[in-house]
Amino acid sequence: MKIKQIFNNNQNWIAEKLSLDKSYFENLSKGQSPEILYIGCSDSRVTAEDMMGATPGDVFVHRNIANMVPNTDLSAMSVINYAVSHLKVKHVVVCGHYFCGGVKAAMQSADLGILNPWLRNIRDVYRLHQDELDAITDEEAKYKRLVELNVQEQCVNVLKTSDVQTAFRDRDITVHGWVFDIHSGKLIDLEIDFEGILSEIREIYRLD
Repeated sequence: MKIKQIFNNNQNWIAEKLSLDKSYFENLSKGQSPEILYIGCSDSRVTAEDMMGATPGDVFVHRNIANMVPNTDLSAMSVINYAVSHLKVKHVVVCGHYFCGGVKAAMQSADLGILNPWLRNIRDVYRLHQDELDAITDEEAKYKRLVELNVQEQCVNVLKTSDVQTAFRDRDITVHGWVFDIHSGKLIDLEIDFEGILSEIREIYRLD
């Protein structure tokens, strides 16, 4: 896409919105109250709003390579803090996607420079689930399962944050683990058993 075309597209978008609602941008500027925080991958093929059919104001979005939620990443932690503690979102979604380049890179032994410490987080996911993954002989199936397990572990990282733990005590908030299947366009709810997972680690991470 050429840069000049983007500005032409923007003008067409403005005209379309105003033709439907003359107060569209005036209302949009008054503030936001999204119910969903979406944490997804930066992959250019995976756009949150499009696949969910969401409109501006519906979803607070954070994206990075391989939809990671490391506790050392101030960007991700700041987004969670603002969305959960200030915007009071009701749902936090971590959404991965099959054929994720970041996950694929983490499965290889190549030295990728500045990406190494980031990908190490995914390699840690592999280490945590090595017995299950090593038992999968088909490489594509193993690749897809690591995508799913990475989503699971990032959801657990979300649940460990003080903002989400505090929100659980005070109101209704739900964490979801999803995968987007690029081949079919389908969103898949992994239906992760968070209660079962947390029962084993709750005493370690719980804040009183």
